[in-house]
Amino acid sequence: MDRWAERVRFRDRTEAGRQLAARLLSYRGRDALVLGIARGGVVVGAPIAEALQAELDVIAPRKLPIPFNPEAGFGAIAEDGTIHLNPTLARALGLTEHEIQEIAADVLAEVRRRVARYRGDRPPPMVKDRTVILVDDGLATGYTMLAAIQSVRKGAPARLVVAVPVSPISTLRAIEPHADELICLIAQETEVFAVANFYDDFRDLQDEEVIALLEQARQRVSERSES
Repeated sequence: MDRWAERVRFRDRTEAGRQLAARLLSYRGRDALVLGIARGGVVVGAPIAEALQAELDVIAPRKLPIPFNPEAGFGAIAEDGTIHLNPTLARALGLTEHEIQEIAADVLAEVRRRVARYRGDRPPPMVKDRTVILVDDGLATGYTMLAAIQSVRKGAPARLVVAVPVSPISTLRAIEPHADELICLIAQETEVFAVANFYDDFRDLQDEEVIALLEQARQRVSERSES
């Protein structure tokens, strides 16, 4: 595994993506697929895909919110219904199986709505026998990344790489066994960890920005295939 590097902070998500791309150049021209976790992961993933001459697409797992504290989560769900749970936390919260399934169903509907908006009527990208690089703008609990990993693994990729600009060390240790390669530029352990604290510009993103980046990446792939 590639050991986690040490940096201080990033100007914005695009700069973070360029820094990650420099660590991923061995995959250039090898039909890699970059999957950005919406929304921020697509912005980070765009310069990676460009540098690697890779396809860029979107994946949109979302956390399963704790009913009385929706800012926090006890797991996440991906667009194919793959669920990653923190079972210890779910039990401590006293959530029943029925309650978990109800929460998951509500979140899944939103996940699929988002994916349809980003991807339109195009089918999901093929992952079988390809190198898939999962990208986000940073990790906290890692639940959404773990749900994404489990979902992508079902498609039998040849290699699964996780690349993120920043993460708590404890989260990286939880994810490491599930990835073939794990790259993180800032790995720290702090009492209160906020991804935004590692960026000068961490503004909220709009769906239209994500759609535009995906379209630009598709155009580049199309132009290369025609040349």
